[in-house]
Amino acid sequence: MQPTEKFWQWFTDHNEQLITLGDFDDTERTALLENLQQQLTAYRDGITFDLGAPTANGRTLTFTAEGDTDLFLYVVELVDSAPDLDWWEFVAFKQPCGTPVKVRFDKYSFDSSKMHFMQLENEAEPDILGLRVALPNHVADDDDLLVGTYVTLEAIMGEFDCATLVGYLETCPVPDEPFKEGFRPLDDLPEFVEWFKRKRDAE
Repeated sequence: MQPTEKFWQWFTDHNEQLITLGDFDDTERTALLENLQQQLTAYRDGITFDLGAPTANGRTLTFTAEGDTDLFLYVVELVDSAPDLDWWEFVAFKQPCGTPVKVRFDKYSFDSSKMHFMQLENEAEPDILGLRVALPNHVADDDDLLVGTYVTLEAIMGEFDCATLVGYLETCPVPDEPFKEGFRPLDDLPEFVEWFKRKRDAE
């Protein structure tokens, strides 16, 4: 049996329990979710999941490689081989949340409506997107701040676009007059990304 078949066989056998996860006590719920992760890890180490809240249409199960492009092929393979199960939608990669967004990472809070960005161009790599992001709570040389900024970009752009387009990222304080210095509101990033992709594909 192929690894994808083994995973989906387990999932099919347990899908009704996962749909009604809220009916279980904390111990049972935790055990079931840990088992789901173990099955995913057995398929391909590094792939995790996000289980959506129940709705009138069922649940969404999103598979993510946490931005690791080396694993993207396996995420796509898993979703492409998914069975047709009532009350389930299977999604490859974290999807864009749109704007505005608020993200909490470590000790930092990120509010896209108070952030700005500018493109950093590199003639040697025109297909790679470089970004300078201006933050109102900027702290120099803080890795957690940089990672939190990336997580915010991922929430806005989605996992696939963020991982495959953004090749360079730096942060800075919000200048007194950001627009005069070439910055744009971070909430404009989805529109800018679509423009960047069209420009890239046309060249």
